[in-house]
Amino acid sequence: MGVLKKLVWVFGVLPLAAIVVALAVANRHDVYFVLDPTTVHDTPLAVETPLFLLIFIALGAGVLVGGCATWLGQGKWRRRAREQTGEAERLQREADRLTSQLEHADQPRLPQPAVSE
Repeated sequence: MGVLKKLVWVFGVLPLAAIVVALAVANRHDVYFVLDPTTVHDTPLAVETPLFLLIFIALGAGVLVGGCATWLGQGKWRRRAREQTGEAERLQREADRLTSQLEHADQPRLPQPAVSE
């Protein structure tokens, strides 16, 4: 398993890190991020920040919103799995109880046939 982790690191994480660093270096100039579209710079809703920081924040927000949407969308499946797990556990307990009763029970006595003389 150690070799697989190393391969994932070499072929997955390192190239991704190189891309992130290249993106940050290429987009390091400052830009104005304005939340009020009617004004340009003279507003408390404007921030001057490096472009790569805005890109990373937008990517992070997208991942967070997408993860929340997926989690909420799969709620019915998690609820159904919990219900079925509970039902399976209840049925397993009942099967164990019946098996135990069967093992501890005396041999069943069959009714004796009526003898006519």
